[in-house]
Amino acid sequence: MDFRLDEEHEQLRVGVRQFARDKVAPVIAEHYEKKTFPYDLVRQMGAMGLFGLPFPEQYGGMGGDYFALCLALEELARVDSSVAITLEAAVSLGAMPIHRYGTEEQRKQWLPRLLAGEALAGFGLTEPGSGSDAAAITTRAVLDEGAGEWVINGTKAFITNSGTDITCLVTVMAITGTNPDGSKELSTILVPNGTPGFTVAPGYSKVGWCASDTHELSFDDVRVPAANLLGERGRGFAQFLRILDEGRIAIAALSVGLAQGCVDESVAYAQQRVTFGRPIGGHQAVSFLIADMELRAHTARLGYYDAASRMIAGEDFKRYAAIAKLHASNAAMENSRWATQVHGGYGFMNESAVGRFYRDAKILEVGEGTSEVQRMLIARGLGL
Repeated sequence: MDFRLDEEHEQLRVGVRQFARDKVAPVIAEHYEKKTFPYDLVRQMGAMGLFGLPFPEQYGGMGGDYFALCLALEELARVDSSVAITLEAAVSLGAMPIHRYGTEEQRKQWLPRLLAGEALAGFGLTEPGSGSDAAAITTRAVLDEGAGEWVINGTKAFITNSGTDITCLVTVMAITGTNPDGSKELSTILVPNGTPGFTVAPGYSKVGWCASDTHELSFDDVRVPAANLLGERGRGFAQFLRILDEGRIAIAALSVGLAQGCVDESVAYAQQRVTFGRPIGGHQAVSFLIADMELRAHTARLGYYDAASRMIAGEDFKRYAAIAKLHASNAAMENSRWATQVHGGYGFMNESAVGRFYRDAKILEVGEGTSEVQRMLIARGLGL
């Protein structure tokens, strides 16, 4: 067992790390404060091939694996999580469903622009009244067989990358009928932005991820071609579960990046901040805090490395993805708390990196499956 990166993955990690330091770090505080979307950074990430990392070259991808995406997310999140979640959602929730379940025509139509970072896509699952209980959705899609169109009505909430100037579509989970056992038949349907009746509400005022794009979406008799069905009719829920299992590994990697960023900032500050005649890193109370932060980041990294390796090997990885996501999001939350403590008053300022880390960390215990859901999945995996 060797947890060290091979040459190709290490080159990717170093390249993304340099991009995060040289391009993201100097501008992200202003985007965060003004709540503006970093289009130029997205364009640069597209030119680097980051949006196409785990996709085949035939659609414009880089021919890499999902672990490569996770490495990129970790390095971006060491500097900023808004940029990292933009990439994560664009790949895991935007392009990946089309790649995994789309027809060849759908892949050729949408993937080239998505994998180049020229366009973004959102995944419309969560609703105002359904989050962890995803099967409780109420959005409906009725097939008008005469017109050959789906007619969609409903509302989606907290949808990432759904309202930017380059957003091209949203995949919508909807009730499309009733199964023989009386349960809801759930399917996913591609809805291009600009379709009549599809309304994107103003962006949310968020605690964190302030430079990312998040909106409520409404569908009022929205009509799209019947051919916009993604995958098999009635298989939408199963498709969504697979996408979320993968996405949890990606969120774990992002969480590790934030946790490690807290270590980076705290070490630098502890070496130059002087109290009582010595750098604060020379005080055991501070050095032990930072040592524990490094412990959390390191062990959380091993968790997502393990889950990603199982996924790539084609093994059952659901429980391990839940473990990785739960542990890494806890590590991010704890490290952001103590990094703020190390920085004192400076850590409470929005312009400081750790101030942003503290605001960004909490959503990692909620998005793409709450910590409670992860514990439920782990318990089920143990046969409980």
